[in-house]
Amino acid sequence: MEILVVLFAVGMMCAILVPWVRRRRSGIRLTTPGAPDAADPAAYGFVRQEELDLRMPGPDQDLVDVLDLVQRTQDWRAAAQLLAGTGKEGEVRWQRVQAFAGAASLELAARPGEGGAWLRAWRAEAPKDAGAAAVHAEFLVQQAWRSSAAGTDDFRIILEEARKVSGEAALLAPGDPVPYVVELAVARGLGYSHEEFDQVWAKVIDRAPEHMGAHLAALHYWCEKWHGSRQDADRFAQSAAARAPRGSLLAALPLFAVYEHLPEIVIVRDFYRTEVMSKALDGAMYAVHSARPDDPMLAHVRHLLVMFLVRAERWAEAMDQIVHVDGHVGALPWTLSGDPAGEYAVYRALAVAGYEANGGSPATLPH
Repeated sequence: MEILVVLFAVGMMCAILVPWVRRRRSGIRLTTPGAPDAADPAAYGFVRQEELDLRMPGPDQDLVDVLDLVQRTQDWRAAAQLLAGTGKEGEVRWQRVQAFAGAASLELAARPGEGGAWLRAWRAEAPKDAGAAAVHAEFLVQQAWRSSAAGTDDFRIILEEARKVSGEAALLAPGDPVPYVVELAVARGLGYSHEEFDQVWAKVIDRAPEHMGAHLAALHYWCEKWHGSRQDADRFAQSAAARAPRGSLLAALPLFAVYEHLPEIVIVRDFYRTEVMSKALDGAMYAVHSARPDDPMLAHVRHLLVMFLVRAERWAEAMDQIVHVDGHVGALPWTLSGDPAGEYAVYRALAVAGYEANGGSPATLPH
């Protein structure tokens, strides 16, 4: 996936020029010139940039505790126990598989040849563990997209291995949709035909028809830069949103479709105030307000809303989303940046700046 937003400089405001350049590059106009530079996110109790958690989109204390233990001791058993006790229904299992895979991938990037040793040991010592196979498959997918250019031999080799391992995971856990969700990411990288993709998609839908993570993976496939077109992606997103029952976050899928084609469609001034954008934002806001507070995909929608609401200069609504997700940045759009925490922190600072420039303060922000 291409980086869809202009990357901002790493770090926070060290001089007057840096925030000015960031605001210019983001295309965001602030109401009161000068005032935003004095805005202080810390006054709202927000987490310091260096303490933002890159591994997940929102809180999951059990997962945090296990991840900390596994990474500290390099012993995989706690991870195996957590996944074994995580039900196949819902999306918590998918989130945890992604988090374990991402943690191992980041370890390996930081310590080539050494990092992520606990995952290799897990697979070697428990070859019949369905959780280990699912994490390994997702790890390979993340490695392919992080370390190799799409279409290269290395990229294809890694994804072919991911397809093989996801097949093993599916055999080890027949009712689990996660291995097939992993394969949806493989499908877009390896160029599955529509017929091949539909076969995988059918297996997902049979097991979890409202799986938001699976729909996001399928949306990526249908985008023009992969195998479909903007119309295909929009049609898929709108159809899923239309049939979504109340409380389902699938109503937010059109916003993700807009995001996927952002460089292509932002060709008019004030795009973020157009009817297309307003409808997608309103649908996502409706989904957020009607979803269960413990829906594991809720944070994903909130993070994307932060970016769009800031760009639309809807400061109070952006701040409301930040209050709910602050502390975690393991979600789109931040994860496509080379510095997710820095990217999120810039948008957060802009939201605070716009909020205060329009009369807001820590005292007026609901928590």
